[in-house]
Amino acid sequence: MAAKKSNSTNSSFWQRSFRFLKRVFLFLFIAQFIYIIVLKWVNPPFTITQLVSLVTGEGLKRDYIAIEEMGSNARLAVIAEEDQLFPDHAGFDWKLIEKAMKHNEKKPNRVRGASTLSQQTAKNVFLWQGRSWFRKGLEVYFTKMIEWIWGKKRILEVYLNVVEMGKGVYGIEAAAQQFYNKPAKNLTRLEAAQIAASLRNPKKYTVKPLSVAVRARTPWVIRQMNNLEGDADVQQLIRDDVPAEAKPAKKKRSAK
Repeated sequence: MAAKKSNSTNSSFWQRSFRFLKRVFLFLFIAQFIYIIVLKWVNPPFTITQLVSLVTGEGLKRDYIAIEEMGSNARLAVIAEEDQLFPDHAGFDWKLIEKAMKHNEKKPNRVRGASTLSQQTAKNVFLWQGRSWFRKGLEVYFTKMIEWIWGKKRILEVYLNVVEMGKGVYGIEAAAQQFYNKPAKNLTRLEAAQIAASLRNPKKYTVKPLSVAVRARTPWVIRQMNNLEGDADVQQLIRDDVPAEAKPAKKKRSAK
């Protein structure tokens, strides 16, 4: 009789626990969905990467601005350096992913990434830095959500506001002020290209002082900017005075 009562108690405990966990999961799912929708118009109050930077003593310099205040050079430089197919894909560059996987199989000690601007934005806004499969799975989910809810221009705007561009420096406005003592909208082509060239590892590839890696990469970025500038879809992202019906002639883009 005691055994039956014990089994009944255990069963009741697990049922209550399951119902509790189900409610928590439902609450978290609804909360994150609402948060994604809110961020379509409101800038993230903080990111995990920014909090870690602040707690570890690296500091936190940031100044969120609207995309219209970023200037075309900064927007174009980031697309040229990080994701030239950004206007075309739905969040993922599958050819680049396949290429990176083959490279990583051959050289596991020199891992190559294949993240698009959309993926990087999802990671920087909602997640933490790292390479675990669990984090990557969450990144896929958030990438699809922001592509669906935000759209390309908002993704680019948020990316340029939250991405790390130097030790404790986050966003294009903070970077422009820190490195060149000017607002982002006034960055020259060279200055924007130098910042973009540092994005692979902004703590190591520094803009001020100008590291060897950034110096070597910058001419390539400028060439890509020149190639992409006349592209119709890119124009829609880097300029605010080009109506959809007045797109310039389209040029062919190539994968990074």
